[in-house]
Amino acid sequence: MVKLPVRQDSQFFKDPFGFLTAEITFEFKFSNECLQCYHGRRDGNCRLDSKGNFYCANRKARVWTRIRKLALMLGTGVGPWIIFGLFLTLRHCKRKYGQSSSNTNDDPYPSRDTESDRIFFGVPIFSYMELLEATNNFDSTRKLGEGGFGTVYYGTLRDGREVAIKHLFEHNYKRVEQFMNEIEILTRLRHRNLVSLYGCTSRHGQELLLVYEYVPNGTVASHLHGDLARVGLLTWPIRMQIAIDTASALAYLHASNIIHREVKTNNILLDISFSVKVADFGLSRLLPNDVSHVSTAPQGSPGYLDPEYFQFYRLTDKSDVYSFGVVLMELISSMPAVDAARERDQVNLASFCIKKIQKGKLSELVDPSFGFESDQQVKKMLTSVAGLAFRCVLGDNGLRPSMDEVLEALRKIQSGNYESENLEKGDDVGGGGVTSSTSSTEQVHVLQPPPASPDWGQAGISMNKLPASPMSLTEKRESESTTPNVSG
Repeated sequence: MVKLPVRQDSQFFKDPFGFLTAEITFEFKFSNECLQCYHGRRDGNCRLDSKGNFYCANRKARVWTRIRKLALMLGTGVGPWIIFGLFLTLRHCKRKYGQSSSNTNDDPYPSRDTESDRIFFGVPIFSYMELLEATNNFDSTRKLGEGGFGTVYYGTLRDGREVAIKHLFEHNYKRVEQFMNEIEILTRLRHRNLVSLYGCTSRHGQELLLVYEYVPNGTVASHLHGDLARVGLLTWPIRMQIAIDTASALAYLHASNIIHREVKTNNILLDISFSVKVADFGLSRLLPNDVSHVSTAPQGSPGYLDPEYFQFYRLTDKSDVYSFGVVLMELISSMPAVDAARERDQVNLASFCIKKIQKGKLSELVDPSFGFESDQQVKKMLTSVAGLAFRCVLGDNGLRPSMDEVLEALRKIQSGNYESENLEKGDDVGGGGVTSSTSSTEQVHVLQPPPASPDWGQAGISMNKLPASPMSLTEKRESESTTPNVSG
């Protein structure tokens, strides 16, 4: 209730504010219902309806009522657009997921390789941290070697196994391809002269690492002309067995339609008893059935690369045969396949050996520690192996023997039956023995050298037929002593 003393004059209508006097008094009286509404209920609000009846209203209820009305208005106008936007978003996500699923199905390496699965192509997956621990943070003192694609470290796994861990240099498409290729090939193979793969890291990880068995006695290269080379340590019988073990591994690969493509003494590992373990399958190729070759850009190491492969881009199993022929020449001479410190015409070992063999100067080629002149049995074996190596590096790969034939020949040479068997047939092809005679004059076929390897010069003269003997010369013998007259 409000009581107002007012002035009763005509000025009220001209000045409504003058209606109030200085002595105005306000007096408020609330009904009991309103007081209960205000004090008894939180957020109560005294209200009158349209008929003047009292009711107690809730302020929050009124706010929510307004919000619902606003939402209803907005929903009616904007709702269809929101629904349409959600539809487009779901459609886009579905399409993206479908592409991801398609890519997964097209993955050439669909085997599981997540950390939770811990398996890939049948080999265990190691975490990067586990291999970091095994190599003591890839300590440089544990480095076993370094190649074109990665560095190999010595490590010890948590279960105590000694391992060699290859750390690939880069993580790009090419490296992943080599990484996958090596895993796929090694998981297919089981041979006592092939290195075993223990596991790898995930191909989706930041680092690409391959874990192999540790072969403790270095490489053939290190024993022939590296830091492990010792005079008389690798005797000829040991080298002969190394050649047989390596040939056995390569023959097994070829029977499995696999071309190694990187056969060299740095990739032939030795254990304590000098048994062979062939390693490094990053460049290897798996040939489809009934396919004699694949067309691919030449890859390999200088001095070992097949000149026909280099020239015509045709990779065959005979490309491995050529490389193995160079390995045989290294075993005979203890010289590296390529050495820039040698005379210009001797930089490439294959070229140098071919010239020495054709000139009948094998004694100038072989390692002096073998006793080439004093031990006739060793001399026969070395001569035969030199002839076999010559056949392996013939320019026409159709004239080269297969690895099965090379393996058989080496076993016969080791047993002492190879040369006599060929000489009985009147043909020492591959046996490599120098044909001897006491007759006053003897003519034998001239032997032209095969084309040079692409890293040391122009191709030589192609041969149209298999030579009678890789050790034969055009010569006239006036007496029992031989004076070679080299042509070509």
